[in-house]
Amino acid sequence: MLTLLAKTRKEFGKKVSALRKKGVLPAVLYGPKIKEPFSLKVNLKEFEKIYQGAGESSLISLDIDGKASPVLIHEVKIDPITEKPIHIDFYQPRLDEKIEARVPLVFEGEAKAIRELGGTLVKNIQEVEVKALPQNLPHEIKVNVDKLKTFEDSVLIKDLIVDKEVEILKAADEVVALVTPLEKVEEELVKPVEEKVEEVKKVGEAALEEGEPRPEESGREKKEEKEK
Repeated sequence: MLTLLAKTRKEFGKKVSALRKKGVLPAVLYGPKIKEPFSLKVNLKEFEKIYQGAGESSLISLDIDGKASPVLIHEVKIDPITEKPIHIDFYQPRLDEKIEARVPLVFEGEAKAIRELGGTLVKNIQEVEVKALPQNLPHEIKVNVDKLKTFEDSVLIKDLIVDKEVEILKAADEVVALVTPLEKVEEELVKPVEEKVEEVKKVGEAALEEGEPRPEESGREKKEEKEK
């Protein structure tokens, strides 16, 4: 289990900005056994290394002033400009109760339908929600695409390999990935735009047929009522 050092934080308000400039992240820790959330601070670079290795579905050991506790990185707020973490929520779960978490899918292997038929891999699902005891949560789930030999083949949820202690909360027959002809992918990319244009056109025509006023007429009527 990866270990991250943390310290009790006494800086709040404007002082938090000063912490970030020094490469220190503000954080909070909460959980069912914690009466009140308390404030922490961690080193940005150390956190980024831990986050890359554990993600949000693996327990880490949070060492707070010398006392370690198993926690999950529950939520990470990112600065939209720098794309760097600016705040972290740590969650200390009960180890005897199952919890739900989102686990990323990692695609590996080589699909014959891509290599020999010139198809394109379509990933319908990038992550799945699972249920397990905190200590049994997987960091990632691997998806092998070697079985995709034709355009009729697909990888389903039931094909994903996980420990028996882990339950995937999705329908077993839901498609995770498949390979489609390149021209079909291009058609699908264009199709939604065309459909939306047609939908807007049909809605507008239907409104006129029902006798609804045009936008400019409606505005003129409101103006006349106001002048009266």
